[in-house]
Amino acid sequence: MTKKLAQRNYYGKALVDLAAKDPDVVVLDADLADSTKTSEFRKVAPERFIEVGIAEQNMIGVAAGLAASGKKAFASTFGVFATGRCWEQIRLAVAYPRLNVKIVATHCGISVGEDGASHQALEDIALMRALPNMTVISPADAYEAYAATMAIAEFNGPVYMRMGRSEYPTITNEGEEFVIGRASVISEGRDVTLIGTGQMVALCKEAAYSLYQEEGIDAEVINMSTIKPLDVVTIRKSLQKTGCAVTAEEHSIIGGLGSAVAEFMVKEMPVPLEMIGTKDTFGESGAPDQLMIKYGLTARDIMAAALRSNQRKKEMKG
Repeated sequence: MTKKLAQRNYYGKALVDLAAKDPDVVVLDADLADSTKTSEFRKVAPERFIEVGIAEQNMIGVAAGLAASGKKAFASTFGVFATGRCWEQIRLAVAYPRLNVKIVATHCGISVGEDGASHQALEDIALMRALPNMTVISPADAYEAYAATMAIAEFNGPVYMRMGRSEYPTITNEGEEFVIGRASVISEGRDVTLIGTGQMVALCKEAAYSLYQEEGIDAEVINMSTIKPLDVVTIRKSLQKTGCAVTAEEHSIIGGLGSAVAEFMVKEMPVPLEMIGTKDTFGESGAPDQLMIKYGLTARDIMAAALRSNQRKKEMKG
């Protein structure tokens, strides 16, 4: 049976291991250490943990200063604060000088739930993806969140990594290597390509199963855990087989994974593409599962989009 685990818990585990492994790692938080799980690092390396309080812009400035002094600075808070409140500081103090700051945000996406629109980061990928020098990562599950944290600690340069709040099904194997900029094909298919990121990868797997069982459609599933730089090689290879695609993200379709894939496709492979994500809207307060249904972010929604994309392909062929 697939385990359900919270990504942020495994981020905390990775920070503990980094504390023992790398004396240059420092961690900063903005009054949310228990929620982001940076509190785990504080337990084992309190001398390298900085609690800045509710002062997110200052956190980014301090992180930039530490990085300029040779440290590997991990700065964490909720996604809406990490990207929206701090955007100018990230742009000028981190991205422009290309400093070694890792901005790791939790509580991203609409599944934050009852906290409502003010706390549901649906624009964070777009904000970070637009910044030069910024690498953008969205792990599929808790195991990948751990592996990605270890990988970005060794990567020299600015990184934004987003994670959710809830427990998600695990689809990767514990101990798998994470390679920045490389997507992974979860299952191969010939009729349609499903490209997911974050928790939506598990829903793409579920949709692929239903497509085959109910419609006889063979879907290929790709885990696009690095959104920038985009792994166009894997996308190209898949689309050469399937000829149509669906992207799925717990984020606005404007500026996120769907936009990134569409930008590539329009230049090289103009085939049918459907996008699953929030549609130019804020969220609202509610139970996570109910919000995923209301905003069209379920496996059935992915399945319906795949059928539309596949039908458009057939119509184009005449």
